[in-house]
Amino acid sequence: MGEVVINLENLYGEKAVLSGLEDYLKKARELAGSGNTVVITGAGPVWLYLKVAHSLHGIASKLIYRSPAAGDLVIFDHNPH
Repeated sequence: MGEVVINLENLYGEKAVLSGLEDYLKKARELAGSGNTVVITGAGPVWLYLKVAHSLHGIASKLIYRSPAAGDLVIFDHNPH
């Protein structure tokens, strides 16, 4: 499978609001596809990162958090080598 990069800023636009959470999660799952390595990045509130990560469990084969400061951090990997 491939790698999909999801910039959280593209999910919510100007400001993330809790009332839009279900829409953000739906968009993230659509972008992720099934069985791909998914990279989440971009500015966003912690609650959005946590909810997106949780919603992609079972959909993505591997989830990576990418930060300019921290680099890549594997959140989960269901296909370890």
